[in-house]
Amino acid sequence: MHGKPSREKIGYGAFECLNYRAVEGEMFMMPCYESVTRGIEFRAEAKHSGNYPCSGSELFIHLQVVKRSKSLGCFQPDENRVLLRFDGGGVIPCPGLKCSNNTHVTWHKRNETVPEHKRVPGQTSGSLQLRKVIKEDRGLYFCDQQIIERGVIWTFRRAVTVTVVPDQASTPPRIKNPDGNKIERVELGQPHNLTCEVYFPFEVSFSREVLWYMNDSNMENMTLLLMEKQQVLNLTDYEYKVIRTAIIKPVTPQHLKHRYTCIASNIVGNTSGTIELKKKIKGKWPSLVGYPIASLLLVAGLGIILHVKWLEIQLIYRSHFQHGKHHGDGKEFDVFLSYVWSPPSAGVEGGSARSSPRRPDTDEEACISSMELLSTEEGMSTQRPLEVVLPRVLEDRWGYRLCLLERDVVPGGAYTNDVVLAIQRSRMLICLLSADYLSDSNAVFVLESGVQAMLQNSALKLLLIWTSRASASLIQPDSLLVQRALKVLPSLDWTSGKPARATNNFWRSLKKVMPDQRVKLVSLVQNQKHLILT
Repeated sequence: MHGKPSREKIGYGAFECLNYRAVEGEMFMMPCYESVTRGIEFRAEAKHSGNYPCSGSELFIHLQVVKRSKSLGCFQPDENRVLLRFDGGGVIPCPGLKCSNNTHVTWHKRNETVPEHKRVPGQTSGSLQLRKVIKEDRGLYFCDQQIIERGVIWTFRRAVTVTVVPDQASTPPRIKNPDGNKIERVELGQPHNLTCEVYFPFEVSFSREVLWYMNDSNMENMTLLLMEKQQVLNLTDYEYKVIRTAIIKPVTPQHLKHRYTCIASNIVGNTSGTIELKKKIKGKWPSLVGYPIASLLLVAGLGIILHVKWLEIQLIYRSHFQHGKHHGDGKEFDVFLSYVWSPPSAGVEGGSARSSPRRPDTDEEACISSMELLSTEEGMSTQRPLEVVLPRVLEDRWGYRLCLLERDVVPGGAYTNDVVLAIQRSRMLICLLSADYLSDSNAVFVLESGVQAMLQNSALKLLLIWTSRASASLIQPDSLLVQRALKVLPSLDWTSGKPARATNNFWRSLKKVMPDQRVKLVSLVQNQKHLILT
């Protein structure tokens, strides 16, 4: 699948290094054995060039992102997109293959090889020839070509997006506006636009048409109206949106006696919607009545806004203005740390891969430098997940008493009770937020319990650390309390893979918001005095 990898030995034993190339601006998937079912697709950029370890194995991926002009010496527009017709045969060319004499190509959909039963037997051109195209054949494909440069085997991975469409439409169009019978208010003497918004199923052969007619109340004597050219918008691979506008200028009393019908048709059938025009009624509130009503509506509106935002106001007040009331008495732990393990390659998309201090001269040197980097403290803080780094910093370096559910809570109890008790025994709750965290119901329950504890008891501090804010912002937790808390609670962004100054600023900011160590020392002294006196 990947060719024969180069194998080298360094101080920690043997490892395998696979060399891959991607084209800048194209989609790419890391070919890591451990993530076959959870591969991460991302758009390749120059910053993604580097070395990536595969968790749970001695395999390293060395990725080199090249500019499109240097990919294979030539470039064809739209070579990364293919349109196939449903229920027929189809050919998916590999981008750049015509520029090379190498026809040996391996095809994958995601990280799975395209099975032989879907292919046309005996194909040798390097393109992927499908026996019969079905809807499930749509999606992102990758073709791998192997090249050898200076004795090093490279796998050139290119991406192709495949769309499957029917030859003809299978359903009639649907009119969104006007839906059924609609009344529109108009001013006499002024122009008025009649707009018809229609959704058509995709078809290769264009047969869609939208027309406006004027007719009497009995739907007879239909007259074609003056219309603008219809606008066609491609919303998805399976549906088009067509907008057509008719103009009445100016509106006269005679126009109010007719109906206006939009008829949309395709090869399957037609659909219609009707508009009636009514004269717009102009009215003004007397000033003595209007102002009091407007004032009443304004006060009512402010009351509704305050009621909706009251929870957020409480969270802001307790998290920012009551830090002076934190005490360590009776608290067994300084910090309760909550997190969810993320996939090993998830950091690629956010650019978390760290470059070496200098660019390696050879591919072997690149692999060795990445192995040495993982064994240093600096490498640990930039390449390893924050879930691994943060507990070591808080406990080993800063001396805080840390509570981890999998380590410090006796198994066998009720999860909800264990979480609530652990929060009550801690001075601070830190949650490492990611897309996986916000998708995990148990993790969201920990955050929700912390918010409720903070609302009931101001002695608890709560801090959010975003490990991947861009992807996590797309997840909406089911808990309304958590949704509001995410907007206002104090938070930090983990700056993995960014300049050392930004990473240092993260640790400084974290140190400032941590519980005061002096409070813990005073508590210990008071406990010792109590023991001596008793």
